[in-house]
Amino acid sequence: MENFNKSSSHAVFNIKLHIVLVTKYRRRTLTPALLDYLGEAFADCLAAWRCRLVEFGGEADHVHLLVDIHPSLDISVLINNLKTASARRARNRFAGHLAAFYAKPLFWHRAYFVGSVGGVTLETVRAYVATQGTEARARKTKTRPPA
Repeated sequence: MENFNKSSSHAVFNIKLHIVLVTKYRRRTLTPALLDYLGEAFADCLAAWRCRLVEFGGEADHVHLLVDIHPSLDISVLINNLKTASARRARNRFAGHLAAFYAKPLFWHRAYFVGSVGGVTLETVRAYVATQGTEARARKTKTRPPA
């Protein structure tokens, strides 16, 4: 996985999320053609939100997205927008196929999974944070003479 830092005017960031979306009622609606189309739809939607789809995959009843996001985003708003936009596109393009599974305009379950993903393990970060300011990792500050 590429691990490049990006920057804006006041921040340097590298935020990756693993998102899992499940079809409504866990119905096995996702065909290979529909999965390919959803990959394109997610990539387009994410680009509009200053994000990037790093990896995409799925099975008949769920999809996994690895997404590189911008720090100013509200994650729940982003995910709900992805679900709405991708469902609308999929229902328009594959209306005949999806009508056999859903009488109403449904597609995604309202729940989702999201987890942060990094280039190092949680134990590595925990150890790094724990050693901040200790003898093993003393701060390099200039000492000021007493006033």
